[in-house]
Amino acid sequence: MTHKIKTTPVDKWVAEPINRFMKKSTSGGVVLFIAALIAIFMANSQWAEQYAAFWENNHIGFSLNNMVLSHSFKEWVNDGLMAIFFFVVGLELKRELTTGELSSPKKAMLPIIAAIGGMVVPALVYAVFNAGTDAAHGWGIPMATDIAFALGVLYLLGDKVPTSLKVFLTALAIADDLGAVLVIAIFYTSDLSLVNLGIGLGFFGLLIISNLIGIKSTIYYAIIGIGGIWLAFLLSGVHATIAAVLAAFAIPSTSRVNESYFVDKMIKLKERFLKIDPNDKIPALTGEQMDCVEDMRSLTKDALPASIRLEHSMHSFVSFVVMPVFALANAAIPISLGEGETISYVTVGVALGLLIGKVLGVSGLTALLIRLKVVPMPEGMNYKNLLGIGFLAAIGFTMSLFVTELAFDVNLHPDFPDQAKLGILIASGLGGIIGYVFLALAGRKK
Repeated sequence: MTHKIKTTPVDKWVAEPINRFMKKSTSGGVVLFIAALIAIFMANSQWAEQYAAFWENNHIGFSLNNMVLSHSFKEWVNDGLMAIFFFVVGLELKRELTTGELSSPKKAMLPIIAAIGGMVVPALVYAVFNAGTDAAHGWGIPMATDIAFALGVLYLLGDKVPTSLKVFLTALAIADDLGAVLVIAIFYTSDLSLVNLGIGLGFFGLLIISNLIGIKSTIYYAIIGIGGIWLAFLLSGVHATIAAVLAAFAIPSTSRVNESYFVDKMIKLKERFLKIDPNDKIPALTGEQMDCVEDMRSLTKDALPASIRLEHSMHSFVSFVVMPVFALANAAIPISLGEGETISYVTVGVALGLLIGKVLGVSGLTALLIRLKVVPMPEGMNYKNLLGIGFLAAIGFTMSLFVTELAFDVNLHPDFPDQAKLGILIASGLGGIIGYVFLALAGRKK
């Protein structure tokens, strides 16, 4: 006799709707957008000072012997929570480089070149407006694409957008993230403590060796990654998010069992389960049945690489907790100009760097390579929807805000971060709208 899964009122009215919402590809972008709107509202309300003080004046810290580590709420979000975001980015990078769209030169060539163009040209546009000024160090701000927002807009279009275009934008954004990580590591690092950096790299080497000799425990990698690499990098001056990416690359990407063993063993476990006498008196499994189910669970776990398990398990937490909290802490952007004030060159440089630089760097360079027959046009792509992808790449929200926090010294130039954030807001909004319109028009059935 077959029984339906029992649902409680909590399942029906709370759990199931939440699960359906979280599984939608656009949901993470929606939550991030709402969090950003809340932050912007607070920054332009009568509670603006209190809101800023909450994030910047409240501190959490700890001390061990002579070592003291104390940061504001905002710093813990940017150094701690965002390390989780970059850890998942690292896992995605590793997957794409090993088995995904960046795993072979043929697959990777076009999105990587587009990503490079989409980083170099925006930086040059920013430099045109700010070279030789105190704001010149912000050239990295318009280089990044927000993968959550960009893909969220793309998936809103449904089947109007060919799968090849979604794959192209995903690979482009992943390559773009790798470039952003390198820029942060090389150009946005404060005074170095070589001792702590050496300790962090030593722990990284330990994880690499552990991976090579076959250690698969995720708890082991978590302890070494957080207590070793992340903490040492935090104290070294190299931004702690780089440690998260390194730790992700050290996580095993191979499973304990191969496919044929998994299939054969699972069939035997199924046969074993069916031979067990069921308990018809109560709707619950017998002890022997539960043992069999537990063996199935363990086998399934062994068939999934640790990196894939972590990426899948942490993705929702990053999308629905880490990124919205980051937006609440960093997207508090004053959008009104004071009396007699004009839009600064920082704002113009960031906005045009994203809107013009990304479109020229991504769409322009890709179109040029296709025209010159260096690379073939991907199936389903045309010049209209390629232009739309270029505008979506101009959505630089999360990563651009993150680089803004690293690029400027607020003690010397307190206005620069807000000016840059205003440029990010303008470009990301316009880029998303224009990109959506272009892609919708390109996808119309004639």
